[in-house]
Amino acid sequence: MNSRDDVPATTHFGYQEVPATEKARRVGEVFRSVADKYDVMNDLMSAGLHRLWKRQAVAYANIRPGQRVLDLASGTGDLVRLIAPRVGPQGRVVMTDINEAMLTRGRDRMIDSGLGANLEFALVNAEALPFPDGEFDRITMAFGLRNVTDKARALREMHRVLKPGGCVTILEFSQLYVKPLRPLYDLYSFQFLPRIGQLVANDAESYRYLAESIRMHPKQDELRDMMMAAGLEDAVFFNLSAGICAVHRGYRY
Repeated sequence: MNSRDDVPATTHFGYQEVPATEKARRVGEVFRSVADKYDVMNDLMSAGLHRLWKRQAVAYANIRPGQRVLDLASGTGDLVRLIAPRVGPQGRVVMTDINEAMLTRGRDRMIDSGLGANLEFALVNAEALPFPDGEFDRITMAFGLRNVTDKARALREMHRVLKPGGCVTILEFSQLYVKPLRPLYDLYSFQFLPRIGQLVANDAESYRYLAESIRMHPKQDELRDMMMAAGLEDAVFFNLSAGICAVHRGYRY
């Protein structure tokens, strides 16, 4: 066991078992490698569907004018672009990422889009949020939780910094529930995806990791139960595209 007794000494990095202390570094290398091609690859990988998924997640978050929103693992800022107009000039959105290359790219993208007025930017580890208790009305996270080493700890931190009455909304890849489609989805994930990653981003291994990390991520009901164990109430999930991904939502009362 490591220095935190509730956390195993090892964890998964894709299908590999690695020291828990190594995962964040390895994930960081993946995202530094793909940062320049991240947006183009998202569109190619999902045929643009990721944009619809993100809009659906923001809709489920029920964000209102004047609220303070924390977006975790913001990447290049797709969720932030949707959230910032919703909170308006009286609200604030804190855009964060653990990876400096991704956060820098996202910050530049937001400023270039004219969205900097009600934004803050912070290099943040979701497992140790540098914010006081009850700071945010809403917390959002899209396609980032599966890369977190200690997911349970990150969920507890989200609960801690959430105001009473606020909600956490997490969009993440999940388990395809239409079983006859699973072989085709596996073929796409493990054959097509690394090849297009090599062609477009000159990096097949990072996209092989992506496919593996999806398979290792908790299934819909498992993540719902983890959110409840972290203290979030009325936790539910909404499948999108037959369960390729799902929106999870839970409240602090």
